[in-house]
Amino acid sequence: MAKIITEYPHFFTATILDWKKLLKPDKYKNIIIDSMRFLVTNQQVVIYGFVIMINHIHFIWQMKAGIKTSYLQRDFLKFTAQKIQRDLIKNHPRVLSHFFVDAADRKYQFWERNPLPLKSGRRKF
Repeated sequence: MAKIITEYPHFFTATILDWKKLLKPDKYKNIIIDSMRFLVTNQQVVIYGFVIMINHIHFIWQMKAGIKTSYLQRDFLKFTAQKIQRDLIKNHPRVLSHFFVDAADRKYQFWERNPLPLKSGRRKF
């Protein structure tokens, strides 16, 4: 049985650290797409549209009932970062060094810390 949607659609933007062009290779765009596909297949979210650019992403998506927006966004960014990091370690270690941060909770960082979720229909200008 499909979960009922109780949230409004959200506009979500996430940016690669320092606007670096990490998403230029198609294989990293495909990690983003495969991750979105997983969320849709597992009935966690409805995706109305998305754009993947070389240094940031935009989604219009809507969480299904019982899915907390902030948790889903956090998990999505963490999962995609881990997949990209594994590929960089294996195939592009020099590129990986550009994302070294040596923070308390991580050695590398790919996404900026504060993605921008905006609820549609509630934006104030």
